[in-house]
Amino acid sequence: MTKYEKMCKGFKLEVPEYYNFGDVVDKWADKDRTKLALVWVDENGENCKNFTFWDMKVLSNKFANVLKANSLKKGDKVLLILPNIPQWHIATLAMIKLGIILMPATTLLSPQDIEDRVKQARPKAVIANLENVFKVNQVKDKLSSLKRFIAVGGKAQGWLSYEEEMKKASGRLEHVERTRSDDVMLLYFTSGTTGKPKMVIHEHKYALGHYVTAKFWQDLKPTDLRWTITDTGWAKYAWGNLFGQWIIGCAVFIYKRIGRFNLELTLKLLEEYGITTFCAPPQVYQMMNVFKDLEKYDLSRIRLCNCAGDILDSGTIKTFKQRTGIDIYDGYGQTETVNLLANFPGIPNKLGSVGRPTPGFHVSIIDEKGKELHSGEEGYIGVKVKPILPVGLLREYWKASGEMKKAFVGDWYNTSDRAYKDEDGYFFFRGRTGRTFKSFDYRIGNFEVEGPLLKHPAVAETAVVPTPDPANHSNNLIKAFIVLAPGYEGSEELFQELREHVGKVTAKFRRPHVVEYLKELPRTISAKVKWDELVMEEFEKFAAKANLSEDEIKKLKEKRGLK
Repeated sequence: MTKYEKMCKGFKLEVPEYYNFGDVVDKWADKDRTKLALVWVDENGENCKNFTFWDMKVLSNKFANVLKANSLKKGDKVLLILPNIPQWHIATLAMIKLGIILMPATTLLSPQDIEDRVKQARPKAVIANLENVFKVNQVKDKLSSLKRFIAVGGKAQGWLSYEEEMKKASGRLEHVERTRSDDVMLLYFTSGTTGKPKMVIHEHKYALGHYVTAKFWQDLKPTDLRWTITDTGWAKYAWGNLFGQWIIGCAVFIYKRIGRFNLELTLKLLEEYGITTFCAPPQVYQMMNVFKDLEKYDLSRIRLCNCAGDILDSGTIKTFKQRTGIDIYDGYGQTETVNLLANFPGIPNKLGSVGRPTPGFHVSIIDEKGKELHSGEEGYIGVKVKPILPVGLLREYWKASGEMKKAFVGDWYNTSDRAYKDEDGYFFFRGRTGRTFKSFDYRIGNFEVEGPLLKHPAVAETAVVPTPDPANHSNNLIKAFIVLAPGYEGSEELFQELREHVGKVTAKFRRPHVVEYLKELPRTISAKVKWDELVMEEFEKFAAKANLSEDEIKKLKEKRGLK
C-alpha cells in the first residue's frame, strides 16, 4: 500500500451534532495563553503586532458582546468589509460564536457592488473600515435591510465606533445559543470570472472541513507561521488564514496590502518574519522567477509553498525550484468547497497535474449527465455526494434553484471545471466552463495554449481567448494576450518564435493566430484574469470593423453565448 493510499484509507471527519469554530480558538487559548495565533504588519511592512489565541478569545468575546448589545443574534446576516487587519479575524470569530451569518466582502467593491450584494442577501448590519464607510454611505438610502452600522479605524456620522464600543465591552461571553454543525455560518459571493457572482451558503461544519486543507495539502504543524496572499473577501482567505490553520494550532501572518502587489516587500517580509509555509497565486511565482535579485533574499525558513486560485504551469514550478530549492504544491478547490485535489508533500507528484483527491473525497471525471468517465477522457471534475454529502461542500446556491440543478446531477456535484485523469489517478486541469471554444473545427481550451506559452522565457503572463475570424464570422481565431518578461520586446518575429514554440510543445492546431502585447492583464477584484471581458472586447472590435447591423450583431452574440 502506497503512502497516499494509507493517508486516504479509512479517513473520515467525525462531525458532532453541535459545532462552533469559536470553541476551537478558545480551547487553544485555555490550553496555552502564550500560544501565537496571528502576526500582523501594516502596509509598509512595519508596526508589527502579535496576537495570542488568548487575545483572540478575549477580543472576539468583547466584540460578540458589542453585537449582542446592538440586537444582533443567531441567524442575522452581517456584511463584513475590512482589509487584512486583525479586526477582521476578531469580528469573524465573534459572529461565528453568536451564530450570526457572516458575509465577507472584498474592500475593492464599488458602491454599486455593495448595493447589489445587500439587495440580494439583505444583511441586517455592516462592519467596514472608513474607506468603505464612504462607499456604503453613497448607497445607504437604498439599503433598507441595514439597521446597524459599525466603523473600524475611526469615527463616522451615523456609525458606531468599533474602538469606543470595544472599550466598554466585557471579555466574558455568556448566554449564547449553541450552533448545530448544519446551521448556516457563511455566505460567500463567487468571484464572477465567467458570469454573475452566485451566493454560496456554507454551514458551521465547513470550518471543520478545512482540516483536510491544512493537514494534508498545506502539511501544517502547530509550530508553523503560515502566509497566504489573498483578499479577505474570498474563500481563499478562509482556506489559508483562518479555519484549518487554527484547527491545527499554527500561527498566521497577515499584511495589510494596499494598492498594487509589491514583490520586493513580499520577499523582505518572507525573510524577516521567517515564514515557514507560503501560498500565492501563480502570477506571484512567475514574477519571482523573472526577478533578477531573488537570490539576495534568504527564504531558507520556507519548507514548502502552495499555489491555488488559477492554473499553475509546470515550467513555473521547475524554475522556482531551481532558483530557491523550494517545492510548490498545487491544489484545487472552489468557493463552494474545501481542498478537493492536491499535490501532497512527501508523496510522488506529476508536474502539470493538480494532484489527486484529498482524503474524505471521492472525486472523478464525469459528463454533463453525471456519468463517470474513463481514464484519459476529458470531462468535468465531479465530487460524489451520495449517499453522504462530504464535509466542506456548500449547502446550496442561495436563491438560485437553476444553478443548483446544474451543479447537482445524479450522485455528483459538478464543479463545471474541465479536466481528465490518468491511469494513476492524477488530475490534469483543462479549463473552466465557458473557456473552451472551437477554432477551425478543433476544440481549444485556453490553458492548452497558455501552458505551452508560459514555458517560453519571453512570456511572464498570458491569457488566450477566441477572436472572431474576419474571413468567416462563424469561426474563431486563437488570440494570445501576452505580458513579456523583462528584457524582451514585442515584435512579429517574437510572435512567430512563440508560434513555433507552441507547435513543438503541443499540437500545431493550438498555435495562436493573433497576438497582442500588454503591460498587464485585466483582472477581477480577486486577481483572476477577466476572461469574459477580453472575449467581449474582441467581439466588439470585430463587429465595429465588419460594419455589422444591430440585428447581425445580436444574432452573432447569441450564437457565441455572449451577453
